[in-house]
Amino acid sequence: MDTESTYSEYSHYSGHSKRSQRQGSRDRHKSPRSKDGSRSEKSVTIQAPPAEPLLGNDSSRTEETQDDNWGETTTAITGTSERSISQEDIARIGKDLEDTVGVDCRRYLVFTVAAVLGLLVFLTPIAFILLPQILWRNELQACGTACEGLFISVAFKLLILLIGTWALFFRLPRADLPRLFVFRILVLVLIFLLVFSYWLFYGVRILDSKDLDYQGIVQFAVSLVDSLLFVHYLAIVVLELRQLQPMFTVKVVRSTDGESRYYSLGHISIQRAAVVILENYYRDFTVYNPALITASKARATKHMAGLKVYNVDGPDNNAAGQSRALIAAAAHRRDSGHNELYYEEADHERRVRKRQARLVVAVEEAFTHIKRLQAEEQQKAPGEVMDPREAAQAIFPSMARALQKYLRTTRQQPYHTMESILQHLAFCITNNMTPKAFLERYLSPGPTLQYNRDHWLSKHWTLVSEEAVTKGLRDGVVFVLKCLDFGLVVNVKKIPFIKLSEEFVDPKSHKFALRLQSETSV
Repeated sequence: MDTESTYSEYSHYSGHSKRSQRQGSRDRHKSPRSKDGSRSEKSVTIQAPPAEPLLGNDSSRTEETQDDNWGETTTAITGTSERSISQEDIARIGKDLEDTVGVDCRRYLVFTVAAVLGLLVFLTPIAFILLPQILWRNELQACGTACEGLFISVAFKLLILLIGTWALFFRLPRADLPRLFVFRILVLVLIFLLVFSYWLFYGVRILDSKDLDYQGIVQFAVSLVDSLLFVHYLAIVVLELRQLQPMFTVKVVRSTDGESRYYSLGHISIQRAAVVILENYYRDFTVYNPALITASKARATKHMAGLKVYNVDGPDNNAAGQSRALIAAAAHRRDSGHNELYYEEADHERRVRKRQARLVVAVEEAFTHIKRLQAEEQQKAPGEVMDPREAAQAIFPSMARALQKYLRTTRQQPYHTMESILQHLAFCITNNMTPKAFLERYLSPGPTLQYNRDHWLSKHWTLVSEEAVTKGLRDGVVFVLKCLDFGLVVNVKKIPFIKLSEEFVDPKSHKFALRLQSETSV
């Protein structure tokens, strides 16, 4: 209710001193009751959560009147220690550290092996050409024009191979996968076998026999570079092009609120599909707000609360009558529970619309004031002109109270700090954006990427699957992506085979004749 709103931290930035004095006097009338209730050390103190406040850090006040949703936005602090830890937590922390160390070691090991193998690949053709010149140079046959032209061919092919390898393999990883990428390992094994075979042939047929045909040796090095280029083309097809054609449709459902999305994927493994789904999750799903889930659970608990029967006539009466009365009352509450829920949700929607209208009006008035300020700034000296940050701080107090009430009603307050709101307001002023563009971030919850990383609540994910995560997707596969507070349930369905048939339509069949009758119906 608007009349029960407390002195907000937004008003710290406003100039309404009279309203602050009236609110301070109201708080002083209520403070004795709170002091009496906090004398005992065993009493439970209700205070604001330790999260960052929405606006400002004014902690001089000792008491605040509770808002409408105090039961969902406060924390109960008891006499127990807030730094307790159990043996299970210690074991879990140790397991997480071991998993992290194992993943890091595996990732660096694979990167080191790939780097060493890549260096060997690029040095091998050069070694094939230089070793005969170093070991038996005087005995080699002269290198003609065609042989010298092969040097240019080898140089440019190695340059192309170097650029292609850098673009395909040496990229920052998007995620830490639980298992190795099978096709990439197969490509590395194929490259190793190819280079090993060429070295084996070179050692037996050229180094041992000291082949004198230098042009043939250079041609052998050119054939190795050509083979490496074909392997690179094969890697592009297997690692990149194979997964582009959509073959499966996956349905992703968030386990807490049931929000769902559909995506199309190609022939990829389960772990790589999980990475693609998580990348799309941060972009498409609205940010997870535990306060909304808590509110719905609180409403359900209130409607399903148990009933008590008091015996006013004494303990000698029959307990069967009490049981029948209890069952009848529970049935009546069950029948009327949906009405209570309906009216409660309707009242909540009415309050949201009311406070949204107040917020829209306040923001429009503030932006109108900015336009007046801009007109006045053009007449001032250059040293007296305000920057966008100062302009945002000047108009912010006029909209702060309405914005706080709206964010508190919609339970978005933890996701928007004073600094973030001021930065967004300064950004809108700098780019000459309208009030509607400024309010777009607050009127509806945005995707997860829109907010600070501290509010994501989903940084570390666990892949739970009955199938091996290195296997490819197939019809009917179900796996779960779990984080700290919720999970994403993924159901895979294969896109059906579509059969199209052609039917020829004769152009002459579209001609019609209009027959007019001489007699009319007049």
